[in-house]
Amino acid sequence: MRGSPARRVAAMVLRYLYLMRRSWPRLLELAYWPTVQMVLWGFITRFLLTNSTWLVQAAGALIAAVLLWEVLFRGQLGVSLAFMEEMHSRNLGHLFVSPLRPQELVAAFLVISLVRTLIGVGTAALLAIPLYHYSIFSMGPALVAFFACLLVMGWAIGLMVSALVLRYGLGAESMAWVAIFAVAPVSGIYYPVSVLPEWLRPVAWVLPSSHVFEGMRALLFEARFDAGLMGTALLLDALWLALGAGLFLAAFRVARRDGLLLRVGE
Repeated sequence: MRGSPARRVAAMVLRYLYLMRRSWPRLLELAYWPTVQMVLWGFITRFLLTNSTWLVQAAGALIAAVLLWEVLFRGQLGVSLAFMEEMHSRNLGHLFVSPLRPQELVAAFLVISLVRTLIGVGTAALLAIPLYHYSIFSMGPALVAFFACLLVMGWAIGLMVSALVLRYGLGAESMAWVAIFAVAPVSGIYYPVSVLPEWLRPVAWVLPSSHVFEGMRALLFEARFDAGLMGTALLLDALWLALGAGLFLAAFRVARRDGLLLRVGE
């Protein structure tokens, strides 16, 4: 490349600007993370200002919330990253000249997501015992219900993200992180749903995660398992998973019809 160093630098900057201009997910991501962090910690601050004894009432509540949030996060990443690994290696076309069916691929994503989540979150949960003298396993059988509900919601979001990447290419892969953190502020992870503005609460109640974290607080602060919250979370999970699987299979049919499976990429 001829010309001055400044011109070469300018040329590279211009190249990256062109890439940004052609990729709306990249533009969205620029403002997304600071905004999500600001919203999330703003609600946490508001809650703790009026409930200063909250942490004293149930030691380890924040650790439990973080670990359960990781179940949702890792569940979603387990699906979407497995799918994107196939796209990065341009392997989807090869897979589907074999007898493998799309539904079987989805089932494989869900199984590997479960394995990855158990390894990742299980390790963190065990380390919390010697480090903080807190065991999330003290929740007993309720922990299994919380884990299952959050994992299924993570699967649903992972399938939706995979459908989006299949439709728009790897330029949309950052949605794997964007999508999951979009639900964090309204899931009531570290504060009750009642802390949210009134107009935002209906959005929170259509998320299975909001019911799980409310159930977690009922267990930790009131020593009771709220079966109603769990029943609603399971029902919503079924709807979310059906929607996620439906979107993924629809995107797959379109990609196969248009011959995109062999041409997926940036």
